[in-house]
Amino acid sequence: MNKQKQQVNIILGTRPEAIKLAPVIQVFQASNFDVQVILTGQHREMVEQVMQLFDLKADRDLEIMQPGQSLTDITERSLRGLEGLFQENKPDFVIVQGDTTTAFAATLAAFYQQIPVGHVEAGLRTNDLFNPFPEEANRRLISQLCQLHFAPTTLAVENLQRSGVIGEIHHTGNTVIDALLTVAKSQPACDIPGLEWDKYRVILATVHRRENWGEPLGDIAQGFLQLLEAFPDTALLLPLHRNPTVREPLQQILGNHGRVFLTEPLDYAQLVGAIASSHLLLTDSGGLQEEAPSLGKPVLVLRETTERPEAVTAGTAKLVGTDPTQIFSAGKELLSDAVAYEKMATAINPFGDGRAAERILQIVQTYLEK
Repeated sequence: MNKQKQQVNIILGTRPEAIKLAPVIQVFQASNFDVQVILTGQHREMVEQVMQLFDLKADRDLEIMQPGQSLTDITERSLRGLEGLFQENKPDFVIVQGDTTTAFAATLAAFYQQIPVGHVEAGLRTNDLFNPFPEEANRRLISQLCQLHFAPTTLAVENLQRSGVIGEIHHTGNTVIDALLTVAKSQPACDIPGLEWDKYRVILATVHRRENWGEPLGDIAQGFLQLLEAFPDTALLLPLHRNPTVREPLQQILGNHGRVFLTEPLDYAQLVGAIASSHLLLTDSGGLQEEAPSLGKPVLVLRETTERPEAVTAGTAKLVGTDPTQIFSAGKELLSDAVAYEKMATAINPFGDGRAAERILQIVQTYLEK
């Protein structure tokens, strides 16, 4: 029996998923679909902040989050919870985003129920199965089970074609640009106690990737210190990840420096304000490699590989790894060479025009009409 309204379930578990799916949720809710927003609970407070910012509410929350959870725990609890939910909802289509364990588990759960899946931000690749871990494996596995692939760039389209995927491949742009431009219109502030934005050239840094835990984390921190020592007019703003494995070493190495501002994670509006007000970014985040160029900020990527080589090719980002000498050298160039800085700051962002969510809606509508 046909439903009066076709139902789309949109699944998310982490803050990056919430940010990148917010524009998708909004355009689907404004359409003729019955939309169910499902949280797995892989992240808690950070997701709630994003939902509030975009005036969104979850229809269900699996609440899987537990202290010290492993990848196996997240996968198993998500898979179990979504199995029951999909059997109850009987959605016509499921949407997942990116390369998280939530996205992989949701795709597998939908596949087991023979529900078609659309993958937002499909086709990213480093071609190193363990770097980043587990994201590279997650996105490859998701690609093999999807009916619709929403690729952010032409390179992502080519990656999917080479992978021999079965589903339809569509070049949509990246929804993170939709989200960023929406929030940036309001010119949000980022007020940090003691940080005088007009006094310093502020380096905005984020570090959280699993492959950077341990010794690489210490090396990155040393690179930060070298830049601060060489450039007294600079300050470092570093929102700390909640994981003690990440935050405690950074607190130990950087916590006593007078021009280092260690904060709790910024909500998304504050983060957009920080990007807009900063001079440059040093990060291992994938999302920031996409977002910062839209606001004219150069990005130095604290990783050995990136699944977003388009940014490097376009000149908006540069891979510097985790070696302190390389971090210092690349940072020094941007802080002392106005021509080099301007070249990166004015390069064209390859990740989209802010209309990706609209394209995704149209593609899903067409698919379900077949």
